[in-house]
Amino acid sequence: MMDMRRIRDNPEEIQALLAKKGVVVDLTRIIDQDQERRRLLTDMEQLKAERNRVSLEVAHKKKAGENADALVEEMRGVGDRISGFEARLREVDAALQEEMMAIPNPPLKDVPDGATAEDNVEVRRWGMVPTFSFEPKPHWELGEALGVLDFERARKIAGARFTVFAGVGAEMARALVNFMLDHNRRRGYTEMAPPYLANRESLVGTGQLPKFADDVFRVVPHEYYLIPTAEVPLTNLHRDEILNEKDLPIRYTGYTASFRAEAGAAGRDTRGIIRQHQFDKVELVQFTKPEDSADALSAMVEDAEDVLEQLGLPYRTVLLCGGDMGFTQEKTFDLEVWMPSYGRYVEISSVSLFGDFQARRARIRYRRETSKKTELVHTLNGSALAIGRTFAAILENFQEAQGRVVVPAVLQPYLDGRTRLG
Repeated sequence: MMDMRRIRDNPEEIQALLAKKGVVVDLTRIIDQDQERRRLLTDMEQLKAERNRVSLEVAHKKKAGENADALVEEMRGVGDRISGFEARLREVDAALQEEMMAIPNPPLKDVPDGATAEDNVEVRRWGMVPTFSFEPKPHWELGEALGVLDFERARKIAGARFTVFAGVGAEMARALVNFMLDHNRRRGYTEMAPPYLANRESLVGTGQLPKFADDVFRVVPHEYYLIPTAEVPLTNLHRDEILNEKDLPIRYTGYTASFRAEAGAAGRDTRGIIRQHQFDKVELVQFTKPEDSADALSAMVEDAEDVLEQLGLPYRTVLLCGGDMGFTQEKTFDLEVWMPSYGRYVEISSVSLFGDFQARRARIRYRRETSKKTELVHTLNGSALAIGRTFAAILENFQEAQGRVVVPAVLQPYLDGRTRLG
């Protein structure tokens, strides 16, 4: 959620930045509601001061044995007016909160202009795109031929957009999780194993609710939600907390299953394991001081890139334009892995800086050692990496003419030295 003072002081700048995301917001109503809220607070304070004055005068008259009935009646009237102001203030607060929750996080000024992924800016590439002396197969065909992916039985169990990892396929998926967690721990992240269910306030804190309710699975009749990413529980570990400056930055990594309704994705990536209702992911989350968040973003991008490099997967890093960014991010880099079946790079990780947008919604603050005041932290998160997409990229990039697939060297110790699938 944005800082109301920033909207109040620079409405034209905010509107121009939001336009980069293709969002048109009329801030006039929000500013009017804020002005009414501040007027109500001022009037209430004046009335409370008047009530205190009259109360003291009543006490003085009673002590002197004088009649204070008129003052008591006046004080009752002031109290009624205060109650009226309080009721109106609750209405204005609720309306203003609803409006504020619907405003996206404005992108930073250095985010490039653009409307779609075609306008993203490539930052760098790594690795050689493979060439084959045979007709390469897509991962869904390879997976079924090797017996490591079973789509039909998954469809029988749950429906479309689900997959069963079978036999050594399940072992390799688990090997990827262990490798990524070990990698992230070595790079300074503390491993956490959070719940896969979260309450509504947690999803409000990270920005999935209320705007994107159609994209998440709600558990009925309980007010729980299946998490769309480990970002939700890892960020909410510190909801409603005041952190110590000396403890920052805080870096977490965690593996969870993730669940997404994929609303609006009908017809997209229907084959294979690129776009699923349930998928596994290893996540990175950081809490930093505001002045440190830009450097932390660069470092987190490098952390995710190193996972791909150790696996030997060719990728590119792109800076997202405003129109391709999400609701909560103020700056995002996507890592895209080469997928031969697509003939292009496909997103495998998004690494984002949120500024204080999530921290304001989740009330995550810190106190500097030299100050009694508290400030909002900055939050960041990124995937390192999505397991299914990494699995698919390994199948497609490391396939051999005989139908086997080379296991990346860093995974072989997790698979009892196995060098190939098939």
